[in-house]
Amino acid sequence: MAASPSPPPPSLPHPNKPLIRTITTTTAALFHSSLHRRRSLSRRRVHIQCEHGSFDNGAHHLQPQQQQWTVDCVTGSDPIHIIIKPPSSKASPMPMNSGLKNSKKVCLFYAAEMEALAQRIAAQSDAIELRSISWRKFEDGFPNLSIPNAHGIRGEHVAFLASFSSPGVIFEQLSVSYALPKLFTSSFTLVLPFFPTGTSERMEDEGDIATAFTLARFLSNIPISRGGPTSVVIYDIHALQERFYFDDNVLPCFESGIPLLKSRLQQLPDSENISIAFPDDGAWKRFHKQLQHFPVIICAKVREGDQRIVRIKEGDPKGRHVVIVDDLVQSGGTLIECQKVLAEHGAKKVSAYVTHGVFPKRSWERFKHDTGGRPDSGLTYFWITDSCPLTVKEVKNKPPFEVLSLASSIAAALQI
Repeated sequence: MAASPSPPPPSLPHPNKPLIRTITTTTAALFHSSLHRRRSLSRRRVHIQCEHGSFDNGAHHLQPQQQQWTVDCVTGSDPIHIIIKPPSSKASPMPMNSGLKNSKKVCLFYAAEMEALAQRIAAQSDAIELRSISWRKFEDGFPNLSIPNAHGIRGEHVAFLASFSSPGVIFEQLSVSYALPKLFTSSFTLVLPFFPTGTSERMEDEGDIATAFTLARFLSNIPISRGGPTSVVIYDIHALQERFYFDDNVLPCFESGIPLLKSRLQQLPDSENISIAFPDDGAWKRFHKQLQHFPVIICAKVREGDQRIVRIKEGDPKGRHVVIVDDLVQSGGTLIECQKVLAEHGAKKVSAYVTHGVFPKRSWERFKHDTGGRPDSGLTYFWITDSCPLTVKEVKNKPPFEVLSLASSIAAALQI
């Protein structure tokens, strides 16, 4: 097939007549050109300023942010030389979007009971895409699991939002955690907001089993992805020394829900009258550096005869809105005793915060709501996070409970 002839060069303007022409190309772009004449001794040079537009359904519309191109036509030679220069970075600055500029795309899988939290995490960023897992069981009760479109996550950053809420679900979620990084993913992150065996971190008698160490070893054997060791994100683990239970195959990342509490306290009408109480020395060691700007009250358990009672070891709660802070609550006995002793010593209000509201056997029902300034009768607020989703469903819209979501914090952790 014979080649089509080249289009003729645009005619040059008459020396005495200004002219505006339109230059078209074979691409879907349109240049509006205003010609300006430049003279030299031996040849004529024409300088053209072009504005770049675009087509929309066949109709031409100029964009609000137009790009300025420079076209130089040098005459006096055969053929005519046309030099097209693209816009400079100063003339056409790229739009800045700090929220997405450096975001990496993450495919987020989740345990069935974590679906609500997963949706809140995905709502934090367009870079997080939810993916599902087929959770089924065989007739004998063992898990029958499947990852739909497994080829679609090759080369992607992948995360799994887990919830080890009971021993019965740990095996199936470990199976998923072991399978995902072997699908040629660029990286793998396990988000385990609540590390459930964290309180069993030490041996007091010969023969005691530190199950926190056992679970850490399970997680340490998650296969390495193409990008390297697995990151394990955990919130307010019971004892920081438990980081040494993990070996070098994983990278434990310990986050905290305390920033959520501090933000909520700033919203209270009596935010200037807040004191922080720790139910024991362990809680003080764990959190006092994050809450050092508040007046501190430290409680302690002491033995009187056959009973262990709570007393104030340090600080004065009189006239203050006192917030008891700990990492988790189970039966709630210690918190209730702490509430009573603070009320006896003149606290105006008593509230509580724990990152993990475990509450086995519906023990949350023990906590009553103080609505009339009687701190001995109940709590003004009881803040928990959504690290334990089964508890969140039970206490939703039931004062004094208020849920502070970890969604924004987890979304940020996935970008590390």
